[in-house]
Amino acid sequence: MKLWEKGYDLDKKTEEFTIGNDRLIDLNLAKYDIIGSLAHIKMLLRIHILNNDEYHVLRKKLIQIYNDVNSPNSSFQIETEDIHSQVELILTNELGDLGKKIHTARSRNDQVLLDIYLFSRDKIKQIVTASENLFNLLIQLSNVHKDVLMPGYTHLQVAMPSSFGLWFGSYAECLVDDMSVLHLAYKMVNQNPLGSAAGYGSSIPIDRQLTTELLGFDDLIYNSAKAQLGRSKIEETIAFSLSSVVSTLAKFSSDVCLFTSQNFGFVSFPDEFTTGSSIMPHKKNPDIFELVRAKSNKIKTLQFQISQLTGNLTSGYFRDYQIVKGLIIPAFDEVLQLIDIIHHAIKNIKINKEILNDDKYKYLYSVENVNQLVQQGVPFRDAYKIIAKQIDDNVFKPLKNNQHTHIGSVGNLCNNQIVNKMKSVTKQFDFEKIEEKYNNLLDSNL
Repeated sequence: MKLWEKGYDLDKKTEEFTIGNDRLIDLNLAKYDIIGSLAHIKMLLRIHILNNDEYHVLRKKLIQIYNDVNSPNSSFQIETEDIHSQVELILTNELGDLGKKIHTARSRNDQVLLDIYLFSRDKIKQIVTASENLFNLLIQLSNVHKDVLMPGYTHLQVAMPSSFGLWFGSYAECLVDDMSVLHLAYKMVNQNPLGSAAGYGSSIPIDRQLTTELLGFDDLIYNSAKAQLGRSKIEETIAFSLSSVVSTLAKFSSDVCLFTSQNFGFVSFPDEFTTGSSIMPHKKNPDIFELVRAKSNKIKTLQFQISQLTGNLTSGYFRDYQIVKGLIIPAFDEVLQLIDIIHHAIKNIKINKEILNDDKYKYLYSVENVNQLVQQGVPFRDAYKIIAKQIDDNVFKPLKNNQHTHIGSVGNLCNNQIVNKMKSVTKQFDFEKIEEKYNNLLDSNL
């Protein structure tokens, strides 16, 4: 069955090419397609396209399909062109002409948009939760190791004293920014496209405010043409927000790869978190972090792939968006996997507490010596030259008191303030409201 079927068979090769990987990809959208249909039929009841008995029969069957799809041992398969056709086929086979009414006043175009929006909201929730867990672990590690000093680098040259507290905390605060970027994507997908149909609305007097309320959207996309016009922009924004998250993971992973090398030796991991060499018995490779870095960089190309696919399209729907759907849907789970493996690995990180005992790091304290002279009244530029000459003459003696007390420095990490920043960002997501709306749609007692 195809929703556009007109009584003739499509050429088999054409059919397989145009369907592509949709049957597999659309399994990710199945439960959201059913939730959207539950809201849609309630709206059809409101505008008297369905009577009360028809509504309850359709609703009962849709909930049965949802439970089948959502079961841990589900055997649900898409045998037709896509998830939209599959759900309607089940309803039609079991309910006859009543099942055919479900597509009234909507198109596959606004169905797939709705499914992607609902799916994206749910996946963003999962990424926020996973990121919060990683954030909390980084803050914990920052607090535990706040007094353990390590070298700070600029240009990969020894620069100034840092600490593991400062290092872990810096990535924690990066995740705060990532959640702010993710919230932008969330706001964009938290608008209801249902009712825009093929992009030009419907002559049936549908109630779009009702479906907006039923599905827990903050607002709706008012202009029906804009729903399709904004299609690639939505996916690009999602891709950008995912790129922000994985950029943090990639940079952290690069640090770990560097810091675990024998030349640095700042951190290490238990043997079971490393891999070996087929020829060199001594090797303990940080493959987890190398793969996180590579996979993160792959995800960062997603925005540009979408831009290249859609940048020259005019307004209205095009089948090109099918390819975009196939890119964006699996990306969420890839990001979740990367967050999870980083979290899993760094719970077992081992910190070298004796790094700065090595004499090669003595120039790390040159700025401390300059600042001591400044506080004694020597102009900064003169103090800088005095210490530079001591270094050139090989008579420099480092001052290792490290009296850093200002906000955000080694001695004043402000982790509590960073935690409050994260809470301020994450409370902007209204996940609880959405869960309540879904429960209402799926409650068999209502």
